[in-house]
Amino acid sequence: MATKIYAALLRGINVGGSRKVPMARLRALLEGLGHTGVATYLQSGNAVFTADHGDEESLAAEVSGALEREFGFTVDVLVRDAAYLRAVADACPFPADTLQGKQLHVTYFSASVDAARFAALDQASFLPEEFRLGDRALYLYAPDGLGRSKLGEALARPALTKGLVATSRNWNTVTKLVELTDA
Repeated sequence: MATKIYAALLRGINVGGSRKVPMARLRALLEGLGHTGVATYLQSGNAVFTADHGDEESLAAEVSGALEREFGFTVDVLVRDAAYLRAVADACPFPADTLQGKQLHVTYFSASVDAARFAALDQASFLPEEFRLGDRALYLYAPDGLGRSKLGEALARPALTKGLVATSRNWNTVTKLVELTDA
């Protein structure tokens, strides 16, 4: 198998509570799995690595299992290759170059989603906030940031994400992960 560059997106770590994963230990864990070119970005669970085996799903399971053995708690992990990350950034339906990074977010999903999943949301009632669906991704425009976003809160309801692993990144992180995975 050819060597590929991937990003691992860990969900729900280092945001308070007891689910702490120090980035130095995450890097060591990935290297211990035989991956090379390991780097982390921020403290919120973003790692880049090169792998010569597996695919996105098997690598995500491998990393998640290793995290559980190392830290004693389950961490949902999405692994995406460089081409996918680039495609998601390139397909952004909002004018990313005119917005602040905190105004635009991408939620990455473990599987494809369709509009029917979100049909019960009255999008007009959330304006000027908006969302659009992409390839295993949801783009959220929240002009006042995610922390104040009523639409972001509605989109995160368990009923809407049932059966999926979902993890969000602001646009600054989205573009940094593209940069870090560009070969």
